[in-house]
Amino acid sequence: MKLYYKTWVDCILKARAQAQNKKDWKVYTMIFMSMTMALNLVLILFILHDLRIVKGIFKIPIDIFPGTRIDAFFSFFFSYFLPFLLLNYFLIFHKDRYQILIKKYPYQNGKLFIKYFLGSLCIFLGYILIAVLIAKYYN
Repeated sequence: MKLYYKTWVDCILKARAQAQNKKDWKVYTMIFMSMTMALNLVLILFILHDLRIVKGIFKIPIDIFPGTRIDAFFSFFFSYFLPFLLLNYFLIFHKDRYQILIKKYPYQNGKLFIKYFLGSLCIFLGYILIAVLIAKYYN
């Protein structure tokens, strides 16, 4: 949990330090951190699926707009993104807990958050690229 809180503090202080984020820094930090966490969970599930540890990738099926990709967005949102939004809200923003965390953990000028965000994104995209290349090679 310590690394989780340090990363959040770094993300919050970096977002608040930028003039264009003065009003919406809470929304931006929630979106970026929750999306990154959701992608990490999806990556873990992909790996577990490929290792045949789990049989399928969990998702809440949504069929509001048949034949469109909008349903896939809503399915991802409710299956992966929303749970992290709620978790992060209650662990970080509920009753302004972030103010206590800011006093407790040092600011690292956004470097810890950037490493987490870009590292997660690169690993996820790299895994997908390798999976696609392997699938093309064997088919």
